[in-house]
Amino acid sequence: MLAAMSATPLPPRSPGAACARSGGDACPGTLRLHRADDGALARIRIPGGVLTAEGAEALGRAAERFGDGELHLTSRGNVQLRGLAEEDAPDLAALLGGAGLLPSERHERVRNVVASPLSGLDGHGAADVGPWLTGLDHLICGSDRATALSGRFLFALDDGRGDVDALGADLTLIARDDGGAMLRVGATDTVLTVPAADGPRAALLAAGTFLDAARDTGAWRLKDLPAEVAAALPGEVLRRLRESGTDAVTARHPRLVAARGPAPGQVGASALAVGVPLGRLGAAQWRLLSCADGLRLTPWRGAVVTGVASGRAGALLGDLASAGLITGPDSGWAGVGACVGRPGCAKSLADVRAQAAAAVGPPGRLPVYWSGCERRCGRPHGEWIDVVATPDGHRITHVRGDRSSTPVTVGDDPGALAAAVASARGPRIP
Repeated sequence: MLAAMSATPLPPRSPGAACARSGGDACPGTLRLHRADDGALARIRIPGGVLTAEGAEALGRAAERFGDGELHLTSRGNVQLRGLAEEDAPDLAALLGGAGLLPSERHERVRNVVASPLSGLDGHGAADVGPWLTGLDHLICGSDRATALSGRFLFALDDGRGDVDALGADLTLIARDDGGAMLRVGATDTVLTVPAADGPRAALLAAGTFLDAARDTGAWRLKDLPAEVAAALPGEVLRRLRESGTDAVTARHPRLVAARGPAPGQVGASALAVGVPLGRLGAAQWRLLSCADGLRLTPWRGAVVTGVASGRAGALLGDLASAGLITGPDSGWAGVGACVGRPGCAKSLADVRAQAAAAVGPPGRLPVYWSGCERRCGRPHGEWIDVVATPDGHRITHVRGDRSSTPVTVGDDPGALAAAVASARGPRIP
């Protein structure tokens, strides 16, 4: 239906408008809660999505004790707790801090780091980014300057397979086959090559360079900078790296635009990858996911269970499937996402989670994301079918990078809406 329509550019963004901010950074955190229609909301940053068994257990207890009992995964591999009472904020912080989830109160909202979730598990990728993750988080939490970053600024650590490089982070470290590293500043195809051991320090230096460039613009992210300022930023980072004694040169490395998350199923001998329908996990599902040695939450609202005991993987995968999680490509939930919608968000025009559930059918070729309003919070990157609630029904668009098809508007009839979305997604290729 939409695939045959001509592609047109997305509406351009005015650099001046992008930089205009009406107030300070209001991104929620663990210590700064956000008021929503269903209660207060906390967003717990989990760098790389990596959780120990102790951290996962603490998050589960927090959801049951203080929230609505569910854990809500975000598009950055973080966790949101909803339905909180604001007076419980100190006890929530104490519980999570005791489990090591708040290593620095001053930096808790800026620990925004995504990492290749299968790095070091499946034999692919150029290097295990685990040491980069530990090193970068340590540097962020030890930097006074880093506290000036917004809660939206994003670092990505890619092991060379291109998965998180495709997410459009502000700064991306990419492992090279020769043992080196590349630093991508923004979305440009030009990268700066640096020694792998200097990667985390180079990323933090680049973040400081951004803060200097953004001082008089009000920009929170690189994409908010005026075009001429953003274009000059990689060169300034290169200059500062060389001044600091880092051996850095420029190279060209095109960025993938449509990489997907881990395919559901067994990964190697001791890990399992699963998808989470609409990113919502109940208490029993969370306990099941947390039953092994560790957990990695993915930017695709999924999870990788690590440290599964020998011979236990098959049975655990069956238990996860029985619990309603996505464990294979044949699930109708595969590739389906949605914002929180009504009743949790006052700006939403529809209960898009319920509508997405009602439209679930055979898996489609393209992912689909349902949004309750024009903000389209949590929307994916790359290519997908964009479904947005409007006063007149739902606008369905095929998005491909920075281009989109001519939109089609469909009313609220569940059958017609489900049929239109299925047609736009196309049948899954076996």
